[in-house]
Amino acid sequence: MSLHDEAILITGGASGLGRAIVERLLAAGARVAVFDRAPPAIDELREANAGAWGEGRLIAHSGDVRSYADNAAAVAACVDTFGRLDCAIANAGIWDFNKPLVDLAPDALDDAFDELFHVNVKGGLLLARAALAALVDSRGSLLFTVSNAGFYSAGGGPLYTATKHAVVGLIRQLAFELGPHVRVNGVAPGAIDTNLRGAAALGQAERVIPGARLQASMPDLSPVGVMPSAHEYAAAYAFFADRENNVPATGVVLNFDGGWGVRGIGQVRQGDALPEKLGIDRD
Repeated sequence: MSLHDEAILITGGASGLGRAIVERLLAAGARVAVFDRAPPAIDELREANAGAWGEGRLIAHSGDVRSYADNAAAVAACVDTFGRLDCAIANAGIWDFNKPLVDLAPDALDDAFDELFHVNVKGGLLLARAALAALVDSRGSLLFTVSNAGFYSAGGGPLYTATKHAVVGLIRQLAFELGPHVRVNGVAPGAIDTNLRGAAALGQAERVIPGARLQASMPDLSPVGVMPSAHEYAAAYAFFADRENNVPATGVVLNFDGGWGVRGIGQVRQGDALPEKLGIDRD
């Protein structure tokens, strides 16, 4: 697979899955613009990929995906540097650490809903709008990070799961609206050891996805028996960004999740403790 000289912009690209995607794209010959909110992570990415940075194949822009102006500035930096934009990847996201509805304090719901939807859904929509002219001009593609939670329960709590279902709908609608000029697809990873963080409104901003615990549980939970690495998940992004090998794909979301959705009926229900949590005496 070759992405030689393709110009690709990715949000949330300085760490975790995003960084793995960046490094996979660079290895395939792409030129990559990273849009991330964390300057220290950008510095680490630059140091780890000093060769690509020095060759002018890697640039970075710091900003917030919830801001249209920041998205537009990142697109402009990509086009100014590389001359065009071939693929925009909406990857930035936050999690809710599987927080169930009964544990969501009513006075926190508004802010938590807004934060998760603004990052996970609006961020991708703003990127799509900011990149639209450049992508139509290049007959390029849009790519979204979804999640197994975009299709199944238990990949997050109701807030995260709702955002990822919304992203699936966004992919399908944009594929309809933007064809034949821009292809729009998604990748839905499963369990992953990454630095995905939670919502500040839920007091989770400094929490990181429990990778070690997930890793230990994979032989029992995953049909493939392991938790794929971020670099292994990144292969799907390179595929969807590849003009030559992915011409037929638009409106597609790849369940690239280690078989998470075919685990059968072995999951125990989670609602047994509801009466106790809500102070209801059933005796």
